Amino acid sequence: MTVPNIALNNGVEIPQLGFGVFQIDPSETKDATLTALEVGYRHIDTAEMYGNEKEVGEAIRESGIPRDEIFVTSKLNNGFHAPDDAVKAFEGTLEALGLDKIDLFLIHWPLPGIDVDFVDTWKTLEGFYRDGRARSIGVSNFQPTHLRRVIQEGEIVPAVNQIEVHPYLTQDEVRAVNTEHGVATEAWSPIAQGLVLDNPVVTGLANDKGKTPAQVVLRWHVQRGDIIFPKSVTRSRVEENFDIFDFELTDGEMGTISALNKDERTGPDPDVFNYIP
Repeated sequence: MTVPNIALNNGVEIPQLGFGVFQIDPSETKDATLTALEVGYRHIDTAEMYGNEKEVGEAIRESGIPRDEIFVTSKLNNGFHAPDDAVKAFEGTLEALGLDKIDLFLIHWPLPGIDVDFVDTWKTLEGFYRDGRARSIGVSNFQPTHLRRVIQEGEIVPAVNQIEVHPYLTQDEVRAVNTEHGVATEAWSPIAQGLVLDNPVVTGLANDKGKTPAQVVLRWHVQRGDIIFPKSVTRSRVEENFDIFDFELTDGEMGTISALNKDERTGPDPDVFNYIP
C-alpha cells in the first residue's frame, strides 16, 4: 500500500498517514517507532513535551531508511514561547533528534493567557524556516482567532494547524478557516482515545466493510483530507492502522459518521489552556 502525500502550501509534501508517539514512554519509543517504520510509515510526529524526541531520532538512524524518506514533526514546548527561549528549545529539539533540520516544527499551544504573545513566537519560527533548519512551520491547537492573527501579523502562512479532530468533534469551523487560508489540517486524537470505536454507527460500518472500527474512523479522516498519525505500541495495531487504503466510504457513510459530532473534546480547550510544565 502507498500512503498518499499531501502538498503543503510551500510545496513540501507530507505523508497523509503518520505515526504518533504522544503518551508513549521514552523506554518504548525507539522500538515502537522502529516497528512503525518497518510496517511502512514514513511520517513521525513527536514533541518536546512528550519527552521522547531522542528515542525517535535513535529509531530513525537505526532503521537504515534514508533520512530524506522520513518526514519528522516536533513542537515547541509551552514554557519556551519567548523568542530567545524558542531558539534554544528548537536547537534542543534538533540535538535530541540528532538532525540538522526538521521537516515540520509547530507551536504546540497558543497559550493566549500568558505574557508572551504567540505572534512573537510565530515570528521566531519564521526565522527557522528562513534559515532552512525547518522545511515547514505551523501551529497546533490554534482556534480561528489565533490563526487569523498569525496570518495577518506574520509574514509566512502556517503550513498546518494540528487540532483535535474525531467524529465526536468534527471541527468544521476550524477546518474551514484552515482551508480558506491554505493551511492543512492535522487531526490529533483521531479516534477520540477510543471513545468512538463502540459507537453503533461505526461498528455497523466496520461490519459492512469487513474492517475494524478504528480503520473505518481513520478512513473517514483520510477522505476528509485530514493528516493523521495514530499511535500504538502493539505491532498488530500499528499494522491495522496502516491498512486503510484498500476500501472507501460512500458520501452517505461519510455523512453518517460526521453526524455523530457533539463538539466533545478529549483534550483541553485552546481558548483557556495555559499550562506550562
